[in-house]
Amino acid sequence: MEQGFGIMGMPGVGFIGLLVIGFLAGYVAEKTMNREHGFLTNILVGIAGSFVGGTLAGLVGISFYGFLGNLVVAILGAILILWIFGRSESRRTR
Repeated sequence: MEQGFGIMGMPGVGFIGLLVIGFLAGYVAEKTMNREHGFLTNILVGIAGSFVGGTLAGLVGISFYGFLGNLVVAILGAILILWIFGRSESRRTR
């Protein structure tokens, strides 16, 4: 049986897990992409990254579940978001 989740949840983790994964994913993505953000921005980037990464993983057919699976997917999604944002920002400054 598949576990359902709402807009503020991830499969296999609760709301607190969502915040912890969001912070960790945002922090790792921030350091990987050489950026400096605050605590709240890290959480938001990580949560957005989890949804982007989860959607892309679903499209490719990759299954993930639980804390570690969500963390890896969220990190990859957050890095992708920061990379896209960085590219669009550099185009504006030209």
